[in-house]
Amino acid sequence: MIVKTLPTDSRPIEGELQVTEQATLTKIVEPEILSYNPAEIAAHYQARPWQVIGRIFAVLGPTISFVLGLWWDLKRGVVVKNDQRRAIQLRELLTQLGPAYIKIGQALSTRPDLVPPLYLEELTRLQDQLPAFPNEIAYQFIEEELGNPPEEVYAELSAMPIAAASLGQVYKGKLKTGEEVAVKIQRPDLRERITIDLYILRGLAAWVQKKVKRVRSDLVGILDELGDRIFEEMDYIHEGENAERFFELYGHIKEIYVPKIYWQYTNRRVLTMEWINGTKLTQTAEIEAQGIDARYLIEVGVQCSLRQLLEHGFFHADPHPGNLLATPDGKLAYLDFGMMSEIQPPQRYGLIEAIVHVVNRDFEGLAQDYVKLDFLSPETDLTPIIPAFAKVFANAQGASVAEFNIKSITDDLSALMYEYPFRVPPYYALIIRSLVTLEGIAIYIDPNFKVLSEAYPYVAKRLLTDPAPQLRISLRDLLFKEGKFRWNRLENLLKNARKNQDYDLNLVVNQGVDFLSSERGSFIRDKLVDEFLNGLNALSKNVLHNFTYLLRERVGITAINETPGATVEQQQTLEHIKNISNILRETRGFDAAQLAPQIAQLLVNPGVQRLGQQITNQLLQKATVRLLRELLAAEEVNSNEKSQLAKSTNLSLSTKRL
Repeated sequence: MIVKTLPTDSRPIEGELQVTEQATLTKIVEPEILSYNPAEIAAHYQARPWQVIGRIFAVLGPTISFVLGLWWDLKRGVVVKNDQRRAIQLRELLTQLGPAYIKIGQALSTRPDLVPPLYLEELTRLQDQLPAFPNEIAYQFIEEELGNPPEEVYAELSAMPIAAASLGQVYKGKLKTGEEVAVKIQRPDLRERITIDLYILRGLAAWVQKKVKRVRSDLVGILDELGDRIFEEMDYIHEGENAERFFELYGHIKEIYVPKIYWQYTNRRVLTMEWINGTKLTQTAEIEAQGIDARYLIEVGVQCSLRQLLEHGFFHADPHPGNLLATPDGKLAYLDFGMMSEIQPPQRYGLIEAIVHVVNRDFEGLAQDYVKLDFLSPETDLTPIIPAFAKVFANAQGASVAEFNIKSITDDLSALMYEYPFRVPPYYALIIRSLVTLEGIAIYIDPNFKVLSEAYPYVAKRLLTDPAPQLRISLRDLLFKEGKFRWNRLENLLKNARKNQDYDLNLVVNQGVDFLSSERGSFIRDKLVDEFLNGLNALSKNVLHNFTYLLRERVGITAINETPGATVEQQQTLEHIKNISNILRETRGFDAAQLAPQIAQLLVNPGVQRLGQQITNQLLQKATVRLLRELLAAEEVNSNEKSQLAKSTNLSLSTKRL
């Protein structure tokens, strides 16, 4: 590690971090970016045990002092949660301990349901109001990374940083070409401070995993996943690439804004991006004063997060309020693309299936989902786990499970995971961090906001429109139970799907036709034909019943017997069909005036023609079978009547002989 000394007569601004205790400023010229390698890190620090011990005491000393202070306050009857002095001490403690602990504080700053208001206010300052490092170091980094001093790169650069976060600080600037930009510059000594903390925490996680038998989760894997993400976050070139990928995947979503990256002025420790004028989502009064609905922007954020987690898999793992801004034109701007992560297709489909099973209280299916998602090994006995899931969601029996929030579900499941042989896969930690952080902002804006309730319309839309085999199987399992079609589930699915802004009824119809006419859709097609026949049978029974009733009661032809109408079950099927028809008519994209040309277009569709032939053949087969069954039943009745008549005749003759 190379150290350069920069002579200066200036003194750091009030509140700045001192880089050293010397009168001169020092800066660290770090080697080229290295990926996170726990083996190399372990080898490095095993050769430096005193450095590690020193860091452990540096963390334990102030931490124990703070905890003892809280204990003494409680003994004296002080209400700790209302003590601003202690809240400030906690914020200063986390700042003192360094970037790894600051990130813990940032995560807590989004949880008003966990943290008292005074502490929440102080922890919020960890998002972008940390002590800054000296300008001279920042300017030197610009010159080293971009090849020229700041005055030759930028037309303007703010005299002081306008924000300082855990890994760097931001200046407002202007390019020679006139564009306003944000210039982010990395903190000195960053890699060394984070690396030693990760090494210590990883060692602690390995010890706990080995010694505490009840801990079955891969704690080391979780720390390594976090280490990978933090090391990527320290490479601003990687962050710029993340921002551009994020824009390609989600920049087209209505009300989402992603700033532009200026590559000519970006390198490993300096990032230049478009300047965004905006307000933090948690500053609700300021947002409302601009005529912007903060709650609506949260809904936009939830929908974008669902796309990230369940559609493309590339997601923002650190959506704290400092990284989400409401722009003056009412858009949601994402900032800071350093901590991103990716979830693979099997896990994405598994999460969708799990949401469906939770909402529909299919706990056997939910237990299988946890196997697919690597929370349970395939050989695990699920018999005791299924009723345990039912118990977790027992208090939702009177209402929709979608009314639960993620935090409550996570807490309940955490207790369950402690009791049964669950293990938490590394990828899950960042997903929960992302969702819980976003939900924390939502609860801050609207305490009644329910992320799952907002998520289900998107999931319903995916089930109806996504051609993936896994989701088609989920759709089948959702709509059928023990061979019986569950009309109420289809109604619920259609009602929720139409709430999603991207729901396209024409797409659903076209994809439904393609699926039903394929081999994969044969099961649902066969069952739908059965339901269609039952519906026709019920309708014909009702018509005949009404007709015979009319002849007997109104016309007076009593010789005609009144035929029975449809059964209760058949009547319910007709009612469901009527409800679904109403739902479709009320769905966005349905236009009665365009219905005729759409039907005409569907009729010439080869898939529709093939489906029509298949359904017609099946209807003929089933109608023939039903007719034969009724004929045979009638013949059996006649045979029984003849047999009864013969028996009566024989009995009569025997009586006469007697």
